[in-house]
Amino acid sequence: MSPTVSEFAFELELCARLEARGDDVVARQLGGSVANPGGRILDIVCVESGPEFEERAAIASEAIPDAAIEADVGTGRARYWKDAFDCHPDRARRATERALEIGFFESELRNGREYVRQVARYPDWFGRIVGIENKPDLGTPGDLEAQLRLDASLGLVDEAILATESYVTRAHLNRLPEEVGVWRVHGRGESRPLEIDVIRDPEPLAVDEPGIEPLQYSPGRTDVAVVSPDDKARTRRRIAERAYGKGWRTYDFPACGSCVPDDSSGAALPHCAFEGRPVHADSECGPSCPGYEPASAPEVDLEDERDRRTPWVAVPTGKRHRQSGLDQFG
Repeated sequence: MSPTVSEFAFELELCARLEARGDDVVARQLGGSVANPGGRILDIVCVESGPEFEERAAIASEAIPDAAIEADVGTGRARYWKDAFDCHPDRARRATERALEIGFFESELRNGREYVRQVARYPDWFGRIVGIENKPDLGTPGDLEAQLRLDASLGLVDEAILATESYVTRAHLNRLPEEVGVWRVHGRGESRPLEIDVIRDPEPLAVDEPGIEPLQYSPGRTDVAVVSPDDKARTRRRIAERAYGKGWRTYDFPACGSCVPDDSSGAALPHCAFEGRPVHADSECGPSCPGYEPASAPEVDLEDERDRRTPWVAVPTGKRHRQSGLDQFG
């Protein structure tokens, strides 16, 4: 089993376990940097529910565009859409169309011009954000230390945690930033929930203070960016929204008789009987696999699975006051 493949199975099973623990929004593979977008990808993100989570769930199941949230568009008097944004017109138009599509904006025509308003005030719906780095095998750490040092110095998430299957030694702990928590996860592949042993508790990171984001490493030199608290706050909101809209069930089921939905973890994972674990349909399934059995892919509604098992709402009631959207302008 290659490290990449085992990390995929590890990631899905850990997401299922974390989701079952409470009301956090669990997502995977989200951007976790500010100055260099895409420079850091967080394996798992847990977003704690805030006091107005139900109000957020009633608006839309998808992520609300950041530009739409920041636009000078309220719930009262409608505004001409071009006057409401402080960004490039193309970005403003895309945000307007998306906000209308998902039901965060409603619109009306006045003298051939489109005016928009929010259907509801953007709610205070999320609290702490926890980033989890998955490294089942500490014998192949890759860029683990640099990634976790970035998390600690940037302070974008409230807590950073390393999750592993390996036995964790004092040497391992000494190589990691002391702020990073460490979990040992075991029980994968068994018909019971994963067990999480806390080897070291994470320390709170300074999300409300400026952060240092390493950009490029070279011998004797590290280029960094100083990230302001305001920029961090905006990025945290984008992470929370992306997590809400995306979740962690972003996988497919292969067209193979060896792979069936495994509900023992309470999550309908793509479990392969031949490999004995969840599999990535695009990268490791097909006729070249010795266990391949041609068949139709299982019909599993992953949005329905998420809707049934979490506070996220697949089809919210919405808060539109009248029919709105781009279709009325056709």
